[in-house]
Amino acid sequence: MTDTPYVRPEAPAEPGTRPAVSVVEVISVLCGLVAFGTLALWGFTAWAFPWNLVFGIGAPVVAILIWALFVSPRAVLAVHPFIRAVVELLVYLSATIAWWSMGQPWIGLGYGVVAVAFGLVTGRRRLS
Repeated sequence: MTDTPYVRPEAPAEPGTRPAVSVVEVISVLCGLVAFGTLALWGFTAWAFPWNLVFGIGAPVVAILIWALFVSPRAVLAVHPFIRAVVELLVYLSATIAWWSMGQPWIGLGYGVVAVAFGLVTGRRRLS
């Protein structure tokens, strides 16, 4: 008897098709979009006039750039999954801290818990 489990062969996917998108993946994408929107809201509301434009536009742009470089499905830089998870958590952490600095700690805490939970689930699915 061998130690390897029996694996049933599957037919390859037809060209031009993708696997179905799950609800967990959709919620994970929404968590990222909420993070970028939160950073924009924080930038526009937490600073005085000339700086609110800089931070309101700059904070989400920097977060999107970092996300595109390391975390996105078609990331520019291929990094170890641990580094990818750390970068994803840092984006979520920045949005959570932005909510706290705007005087909404419960929204920040709730967002942080949901984002990290769905980030962990999608990360586990990616590795399996």
